[in-house]
Amino acid sequence: MNVARTALRLGGSATALVAVGGVTGDRLLALLAAEAVPTVPVRVSGETRQSFAVTDEATGAQYRFGVPGQPMTARDASTLIDAIDQHCAAGGFLVLSGSITPGLPDDYPAQIIAATLHKSPKVIVDTSRAALNHLIAQPTAPVHLLRVDQKEAAEAASHPMHTIADSVAFAADLVARGVARTVVTGRGAEGSVLVSEDQRLICHPPTVAIASKIGAGDAFVGSMTLAMARGMDRSQALQWGVAAASATVSTEGTALCDADTTGDRYAQSRIEVL
Repeated sequence: MNVARTALRLGGSATALVAVGGVTGDRLLALLAAEAVPTVPVRVSGETRQSFAVTDEATGAQYRFGVPGQPMTARDASTLIDAIDQHCAAGGFLVLSGSITPGLPDDYPAQIIAATLHKSPKVIVDTSRAALNHLIAQPTAPVHLLRVDQKEAAEAASHPMHTIADSVAFAADLVARGVARTVVTGRGAEGSVLVSEDQRLICHPPTVAIASKIGAGDAFVGSMTLAMARGMDRSQALQWGVAAASATVSTEGTALCDADTTGDRYAQSRIEVL
């Protein structure tokens, strides 16, 4: 949802395909409608889960809580894949963003990719935990772009990502093994590292005051995807992703970047060839 919200805020077009259930699902759809986000709601058997964040006003520390959701059924899984296949634009961008709901198998992203292969979408994946580990351990065809944060990369590699060189080596291994054509690793305030077969880049963000980190990763993916859809090269797309993430951390709560601030942060960020 946040990926689509970001693309729309930056003047692009996107559709959010959302699994919804129960009263909370209805409330979620109303919130998306209030922001005029084009949405494909897919009804599932369980109630949509809730999550919330608490900010310590004394320290500025933020704590996030994700209430466990109800497991999805095999029928839910099949219904979702059918809907994704139906609404996926041929030759367009398909973003798989977020963790895997209980009840869905670890290879669910791979199942989605296989089901939409006939439409040749450019698949971008931003997931975590077991689904990410499966994608890395058992690649079938390389996805267009894989985005991981520093913690996820460390867990997948089974060692800390202390340095930029660690992130480059980790990403280069994934590209060489056919996991993804391009891998982007977020390193927080240091920036984001991009590795492809022929490029090694880092984009350094400007120094900004942080109000909330909620949605920053999604904003990065939404902005970078939009830049690629507009025909920009990897370097420019990376810079737009970093700019949107930087703009988002300056907003309160679940608010996301806006076009003007993102443009300013784009001009203030810096690409370095590694």
